Amino acid sequence: MSGQYGRKTLPGKQTVQCYIGLGSNMGDSRATIAEALERLSELPGVVVEAVAPLYRTAPVGYADQDYFLNTVARVNTTLTPRQLLAGLQQIENDLGRVRVIRWGPRTIDLDILLYGQQTINEPDLQVPHPRMGQRAFVMVPLADLNPEIAVDGERARVLARRLAGEQEITRLD
Repeated sequence: MSGQYGRKTLPGKQTVQCYIGLGSNMGDSRATIAEALERLSELPGVVVEAVAPLYRTAPVGYADQDYFLNTVARVNTTLTPRQLLAGLQQIENDLGRVRVIRWGPRTIDLDILLYGQQTINEPDLQVPHPRMGQRAFVMVPLADLNPEIAVDGERARVLARRLAGEQEITRLD
């Protein structure tokens, strides 16, 4: 996805590079993801550096639903993981996200995939995001942005190539 991201700077502050997963399968998913990216770029303390292409992907976990559009954004942030999570959840709420069925249909889903090198294991926040290394809809766009980043002890490009052969995923952009 292209956009006017990365123009804002965070002068004089320590930043952390993060990766955010975005997905949607309700309504105009392309427009919703674009709006979510715009709102993400407007969060104080967040600069969106790059966004991977959009992918059309089969649902995982709960199969009785429409296909998803997915992408990954690379951001720099001065926010703590909790502050970033709160910002992402506010964007989801503003864009009509309703949590009814686990892994079910959604207008928008925003997940912290990686927060620098940190590992966080709390009931409502797990980083690296659980199961990301098993999902093509995360690994393929992540590999577009950083093919050499390690996930589950393997390079993103290796995981992406293997998962793309096992799971249905089609690049749209």
